[in-house]
Amino acid sequence: MIVCHCQNISDRDIHAAIDWMRAADDKTIVTPGKVYRALGKSADCGGCMPLFLSTMRTNDNVKVPMQPPVLTGIATQEETHERRQKSNRIPKRRSAK
Repeated sequence: MIVCHCQNISDRDIHAAIDWMRAADDKTIVTPGKVYRALGKSADCGGCMPLFLSTMRTNDNVKVPMQPPVLTGIATQEETHERRQKSNRIPKRRSAK
């Protein structure tokens, strides 16, 4: 089945590229961009992305989550605002006696 008409990429091409990337490095993060590059092509209009991702999800060698993972324990911006002090005042320097 043709997934990307602009670049003439089939579902078999996508699966072959994913399998090839996993055989080369089993820890690599497989993205649509990497699949395009492995096939020597690049995305054109982007209309195929939903079908492209759905085809990637069906491959046993890649796991593409439907939803991003829920991150817990992340500090809010107010708590870690570039490690700046909450006050706008410049701290007073103690003079050496």
